[in-house]
Amino acid sequence: MSKRRKLQNAAVLIAFLFGVSPLLVAQWPAYPTRGVPKTPDGKPDLNGPAPRTADGKPDLTGIWANGRGGGQRGAPAGPAAPADGPPLAQFGNVGAGFKEGLPFQPWAADLVKKRMADNSKDNPDAHCLPMGFMQFHTHPQPRKIIQTPDVVVIIYEANHGLRQIFTDGRPLPPKDVEPWWYGYSIGRWEGDTLVVETVNFLDRDPLWLDVRGSPLTSDARVTERFRRVNYGTLEIEVTVDDPKAYTRPWTVRLNQRVMLDTELIEFICEERDATHYVGATNTAK
Repeated sequence: MSKRRKLQNAAVLIAFLFGVSPLLVAQWPAYPTRGVPKTPDGKPDLNGPAPRTADGKPDLTGIWANGRGGGQRGAPAGPAAPADGPPLAQFGNVGAGFKEGLPFQPWAADLVKKRMADNSKDNPDAHCLPMGFMQFHTHPQPRKIIQTPDVVVIIYEANHGLRQIFTDGRPLPPKDVEPWWYGYSIGRWEGDTLVVETVNFLDRDPLWLDVRGSPLTSDARVTERFRRVNYGTLEIEVTVDDPKAYTRPWTVRLNQRVMLDTELIEFICEERDATHYVGATNTAK
């Protein structure tokens, strides 16, 4: 990763965490978004009705940023989680909203302590590897959803992540001999909510759900519920059922806000650039 790119990414993260104006990060070309509802004075009406597809389902298509801290590149702040709902997930600690933390199995709690003591140096993100679905969900960089009748595709700007959610009626496959970083996902509509079931996660060390290293094993079953509340708001509830790593299932929530008049940018991660590792030696040639 170039020095300029690393500085830009650091600025984006600071803007996300502390609400710094995104104009300090970069100036993006404007590509007017079509079909945006307007208020009487001609401004975008983000509280307007959610768009729908030809078959009447809510259309999740768009570019989305996390609502916390105003997101980035002009995405407005999202609403806070209701007091009686699941806590909001955070990029650094997905279980930060739980009073007692995540319900780790003893070995998983020990693993998180070790990963934190190592300054998260083995996080796949630090090695230009896929971050996994939860780190992508909570990442400050945006994601683009493309919805068709048979598949919903999510393109993550960070590390060029890509997910496919099959909505053509196929069942979940049996235990896959070729597991996936993001698992294998199928979706179905329950009213205006897209319910996504994901299994067959890669069993690698195991996977990371957040920067601190909360684990996800190949035994996990993840349920996501996507709901476009209005034109500008996408709510996602994520339930993780992984008895190998956790003593009980747990649920968190994400609020994402639509980004208008922009596009994803190209993000290239240089795998052998080790200069930013804590205690690492730069071996790049």
